[in-house]
Amino acid sequence: MQVMRESWTDARLDDFRAEVDRRFDEVDRRFDRVEGEIQDLRREMKVGFESIHKTMVQGFVALSASFIAGFAAIVGPVATQA
Repeated sequence: MQVMRESWTDARLDDFRAEVDRRFDEVDRRFDRVEGEIQDLRREMKVGFESIHKTMVQGFVALSASFIAGFAAIVGPVATQA
């Protein structure tokens, strides 16, 4: 099998370098886009977490208040009969 060897002139090397640079610039743009999307997703997740956290705290307060009211409803009549 014969090996073909091409000569690499300065012009061909410059063309190759320009093509490589162009492709890396494209990759950089893609990474910038992906990083932006990740930042947007993190913001959305933070807002969602804060909303869930707020709902959980409100639920805990409501549940605690109902336990206290139920306990008072049971203990109140017993304490007044003594």
